[in-house]
Amino acid sequence: MALLCLFGFLLVTWQVAVRGPLAALDERAGRALAGRGPAGLAELGADLGNTSVALPVLAAAMVYAVWRGRRRRALYAGAAMALVPALVVPLKLLLDRPGPLTDATGYYPSGHTATALVAYGAAALLVHRRALVPVAAVLTAATGTGLVLRGYHWPLDVVASVLLFGAGLPGVTAIRRRRSSGRTPSR
Repeated sequence: MALLCLFGFLLVTWQVAVRGPLAALDERAGRALAGRGPAGLAELGADLGNTSVALPVLAAAMVYAVWRGRRRRALYAGAAMALVPALVVPLKLLLDRPGPLTDATGYYPSGHTATALVAYGAAALLVHRRALVPVAAVLTAATGTGLVLRGYHWPLDVVASVLLFGAGLPGVTAIRRRRSSGRTPSR
């Protein structure tokens, strides 16, 4: 699954970089979607990816994990969050993609979507509540949908962040399952 996500990310990135047919289709879809749906709800969804909203959720889950004796997992969650700007910012500078409703550039990939996916996904894993994983998925989907409907990002900006940062989630859950079952990874 992780390999498939990374392959998808590379394909989407290539299309955006060369302004290929997938990027052209993306821009047509983005223009058609911008301004659709209930504005207040779309704005709320987009705001879920703000660091001022997502990081406190992750921080609370990290404190909880430390309190429960899971310091290493809290550290890994913090490191995953630190990877968001470390990977997103150089890609934004390199690809210099303009936004849907502006001539400003640096919109690919979506940092808000990446922030939401990592913060809410890691928080759900840190508190060990399976029921929270779908909640994290819904919050991330609401973020991406809101960003596109408000015209803040093209759809592929959002998809790229999900592919790039979603690639790590299957690995994290597999490691967690192996450790909780007492098995060590095979070499």
